[in-house]
Amino acid sequence: MTATWSTDRIADQTGKTAVVTGANSGLGLVTARELARAGATVVMACRNVQKGDAAAAELGAQVPEARLQVAELDLSSLTSVRSFAGAPEVGEVALLINNAGIMMTPQEKTADGFELQFGTNHLGHFALTGLLLERLGRAPDARVVTVSSLEHKAGHIHFDDLQLAHGYDPRKAYQQSKLANAVFGVELDRRLRAAGSPVKSVLAHPGYSATNLQSTGPTGVMKALLAVSNRVLAQGAEQGALPTLYAATAPDVEGGEYYGPDGFRELRGRPTKVNVIAEASDPAVGQRLWEASEELTGVAYGLPSVPVS
Repeated sequence: MTATWSTDRIADQTGKTAVVTGANSGLGLVTARELARAGATVVMACRNVQKGDAAAAELGAQVPEARLQVAELDLSSLTSVRSFAGAPEVGEVALLINNAGIMMTPQEKTADGFELQFGTNHLGHFALTGLLLERLGRAPDARVVTVSSLEHKAGHIHFDDLQLAHGYDPRKAYQQSKLANAVFGVELDRRLRAAGSPVKSVLAHPGYSATNLQSTGPTGVMKALLAVSNRVLAQGAEQGALPTLYAATAPDVEGGEYYGPDGFRELRGRPTKVNVIAEASDPAVGQRLWEASEELTGVAYGLPSVPVS
């Protein structure tokens, strides 16, 4: 890992299939493009298939040799997650990039009755990963890369009210969901190691990157503030996707690691190893969230838990 790492250093991905959630725009679009450029077959998992098809056409023009497939995936619906995981075009998977997300939305519920941000950002990806895990285990150097956020640092898992039915706040809900992503990535690594699985669970975050998250989720004053800070502080999606791409492809990456930008306060820069907050790496928190997630989604991984001392 060096300060000069860029996408032209991505190792050959020929023969690998990568699933990228939210691949039709922003960080997911860049991630899909660069994995395809490196030779991977990329399944672009998108909530809106029309937008996915348009994005695939755009990528095809940029990377004529790209092998792309568009498949419908709505992470706010467990029915959609199961349908996607069972689709014939989603065969053996070497890379699963849990990238899609929503940010600071008004209080809403998923199709299954979960708080929208927790249900989409965490539970949807938890279910998807569990349903694809057996296929991931067949591929050499298989990796699950879960995209968290700097906002996880201010988050807390509210086990007494996971759906935030009492005292909902859009940013509080987003922070909880991104902390849940971090807790999940670390706990998945623990369980994979305990099972002797070769699959690696890795975490990444994009720093402060300007994407459509800031304009499609928040409302009111927050939306206006983010519009200004996007212009002043944010880096572009091209830079923001680098930690995810590094976590997915670099040969020195180990399970349980977390990658983000190397600049001031991890806001921007080249990929480097960073740290999650203590709550994210607490085995007791990991076990409790895992058990709650299996119960809520009905997806059981069959991986051994790690005793909490």
